[in-house]
Amino acid sequence: MIFETHAHYDDEAFDDDRDTLLLSMQENGIGLIVNVGASLKSTTASIRLAEKYPFVYAAAGVHPNETAELNEESFAWLRDQCFHKKVVAVGEIGLDYYWDEPSHEIQKLWFARQLELARAVKKPVIIHSRDAAKDTYDMMAAHNADEIGGVVHCFSYSAEMAQEYVKMGFYIGVGGVVTFKNGKKLKEVVEAVPIERVLLETDSPYLSPEPNRGKRNTSLNIPYIIQKIAEIKEMSYDEVIAVTEENARRMYQIRTK
Repeated sequence: MIFETHAHYDDEAFDDDRDTLLLSMQENGIGLIVNVGASLKSTTASIRLAEKYPFVYAAAGVHPNETAELNEESFAWLRDQCFHKKVVAVGEIGLDYYWDEPSHEIQKLWFARQLELARAVKKPVIIHSRDAAKDTYDMMAAHNADEIGGVVHCFSYSAEMAQEYVKMGFYIGVGGVVTFKNGKKLKEVVEAVPIERVLLETDSPYLSPEPNRGKRNTSLNIPYIIQKIAEIKEMSYDEVIAVTEENARRMYQIRTK
């Protein structure tokens, strides 16, 4: 079964058909989904979805663009959520320099705190990094992220950088961009990285693959991503599903069939 490692079904884009859509997943070959927190509110919503659907798990974390909402009280609450039985990771966390706010200093402060939170609760991290390649890598190295483990989600840097993360013991999240005509860089990453270090993701409702680019994304689009990875790696479609499912189960420590 396909393991969707990164989606946001709490997003308002799914308000009209969330339940119908999620109930259709397993009959369409999507076996497991991790719904990823990006704020305190979405972490709560992700956990509620995981409680409602047996095949959905949650990640608890605050996206770099939302870190201004954190303080000692809310961070203590976030830590408590990490002990929920269906929370399998701390994320998404990291650095995003595309926007000017919050400041780089605030982002770095809460990135460091959430990395250490993951270490303390013994959960992998889901890393978001945009226009912040060097600072992200340097902070992860400084905090011995190789001892924590996780995935660099929606990977957007070079194949060389991907290989450095693989050396750190991390997985590389591959989504719809790999199908884009201008997705050359991610195709090179998939070619360079061992399939044993690749995870399937959509980042739904964002980044729909071709031929649905520009439309609302859902996990039902993952087959387009699998097909492109299979072409690049010269593997069968089913092999890609099997290996990436095992990768995700290993990283998220989910063994129930």
